Amino acid sequence: MAKGWIRKTTKKFFIIVNAIIVLFFLIAALSPYINPNQIWLHGLLALTTPYLILALILFTLFWLISKPIWSLMPIIALLIGWQQISVVFAWTGNSIFTKRKAENHFRIVNWNVQSFNGLSKDALAKKLVRNEVASSILKTYPDVICLQEFNNAEAENNISLFKSTHRYYFFSKDHKRNDGTYQSGCIIFSKYPIIDSGRVVFPSEESLIYADLLKGNDTIRVFTTHLQSFKFKKKDYADIEKIKESDESSFSASLSIMRKMKAAYKKRGIQADLVRNALNKSPYPSVITGDFNDVPNSYTYFNIKGDKNDAFLQRSFGLGRTFISLAPTLRIDYILLDKQFEVKQFDMVDESLSDHIMLVADIRLKK
Repeated sequence: MAKGWIRKTTKKFFIIVNAIIVLFFLIAALSPYINPNQIWLHGLLALTTPYLILALILFTLFWLISKPIWSLMPIIALLIGWQQISVVFAWTGNSIFTKRKAENHFRIVNWNVQSFNGLSKDALAKKLVRNEVASSILKTYPDVICLQEFNNAEAENNISLFKSTHRYYFFSKDHKRNDGTYQSGCIIFSKYPIIDSGRVVFPSEESLIYADLLKGNDTIRVFTTHLQSFKFKKKDYADIEKIKESDESSFSASLSIMRKMKAAYKKRGIQADLVRNALNKSPYPSVITGDFNDVPNSYTYFNIKGDKNDAFLQRSFGLGRTFISLAPTLRIDYILLDKQFEVKQFDMVDESLSDHIMLVADIRLKK
């Protein structure tokens, strides 16, 4: 009798837990349709989507073994949220990336270079980072380079590192210091002539820039942007560790982290709408790259992506982590392109010179 009661109680417990996970997953599946500027918690919930998917898969297996009829609950939830699964994991496979470009293709690189600060704490190593970053990019033989958190100064002319091979460029200069002798922001370098360029200024600190490139007889508009980050400092990362360890001060630490996340989600919601508006106005086939600071399950990603193709999903395999801190599921950097383009190959290059991973794609405008 006692065994029967334990069995029934255990079964009810698993059903309740499964139902709660299904509920959270279905709410998270609404994230692409809800602007975080209105309801910011949906942005936070989108971060949990890969883990919710994993939990539902495990529950499916559990129920198939113990009580097959109950497996319908997680299976139906996964089918309803298939759109979320399709952008979390790439299934197309990643063949060996070749340095040789296919005929008529051009190679585009996207990388948040973290202000050339590098990951090493050694002072001498930090001085060498700017040259190592440039070398890492140039050895991929790119035709177009899109960089975020790029800086340039009289003392360290980082533009000169690329100008000899990519003579055309457009720099956002979002931040200026020392009477304008220090500038930072997003930059586009190109081997192809830039016949027009522009900048969409966000209400916050960043911007969206574009360059119209003349490749043969074709004009292609390339956008790049750096959307609002959480702006976590060393103290914030320490607070996150307190939360993980359930430290006595974890409550106040959680409040501090949540305030920063709320502010960032609201700003990104506004920025995503501005980016979408700019993409809609493009008179040419377009590509947008950048550090969106948001995951594929977010309003930010879906709004900007629209009906564009995601180079990672087209030619890669796995979760595609692009930010090396905090969690193994953070794909926040992208190369998105109109359907007029074909993606020949795609690669993710971790040079341990930034907290972001470099993206490389060979693309071609279909005729």
